[in-house]
Amino acid sequence: MVLPVPFPLKPMLAKPNDGIPSGDWIFEPKWDGFRCIVFRDGDEVQLGSRNEKPLTRYFPELLDPLRAALPERCVVDGEIVVAVGDRLDFDALGQRIHPAESRVRMLAEKTPAAFVAFDVVALDDRALLEVPFAERRVLLEQAITPGAQVHLTPTTTDRDVATDWFRRVEGAGLDGLIAKDPASTYQPDKRILRKVKHQRTADCVAAGFRWHKDGKGVGSILLGIHAGTPDEPGDLRHVGVSASFTAKRRAELVDELAPYVIDPASGEFADHPWSSWYEAEAHETGQLPGAPNRWNSQRDQSWIPLRTERVVEVGYTIMTSGRFRG
Repeated sequence: MVLPVPFPLKPMLAKPNDGIPSGDWIFEPKWDGFRCIVFRDGDEVQLGSRNEKPLTRYFPELLDPLRAALPERCVVDGEIVVAVGDRLDFDALGQRIHPAESRVRMLAEKTPAAFVAFDVVALDDRALLEVPFAERRVLLEQAITPGAQVHLTPTTTDRDVATDWFRRVEGAGLDGLIAKDPASTYQPDKRILRKVKHQRTADCVAAGFRWHKDGKGVGSILLGIHAGTPDEPGDLRHVGVSASFTAKRRAELVDELAPYVIDPASGEFADHPWSSWYEAEAHETGQLPGAPNRWNSQRDQSWIPLRTERVVEVGYTIMTSGRFRG
């Protein structure tokens, strides 16, 4: 494969924006899927993830539709999504990342993916990295032939239309809005775009934490919410983590959480609601921490249990399959 923009490529990213921006912007729906850059050179098609990892083997059902929809030689940026019923299903999409080829083939038939194109980085022998987005969008519209599994994302320059999209798309499983500067060039791995998401908060139990990768502070706090009602709380379900702390805050949290730490070898740990985290059957539920990471099986998932006495307010944008995201 020889293209003017070689595989792999880190995509251009978005930074959070407080509300829908005014001014000269091109707005798009924010798709809730896997970011994917498609590289096509004749019959050869490669799918690259946001982190430059190959995705091709996980979505074999997309290769022929992409060959039919895209030019012979191109690099196109977009999103892989899975729809179940009348809405996008991020959990079903996540199940597609599986080491067994037989399961990949089965899921490709059971929950086929689609690709939504929203930018073009190269066409034929021309790299488009320095071309303004407004011009790249016209080139993309001219180049793509949408089909059942390959789509072109809609756009608008009308802020009122974008506001209406923002209100309505959540029910379809979308993730908000993206705002793009018409004059912006394509800058890999730079946060040039703007993203607008629905903001929510929830009160969660701080039930454990993981050390930061440098070993010098708290890297993330494991969050739980009780099933049931306030009067009759049920099991404490793992709903995600709070992370991205500054180095100063990571150090402060060590002291703040110290009074709540439980020794996993003690009898007290047996009463912790997640004491069974290491059991294989617990991992299958997705409601307890400690399961192997689907994207990185080598990542350390060990954690330190805390007494479930501390409640924290956390912000999130969307919950899928009982887990916070964003």
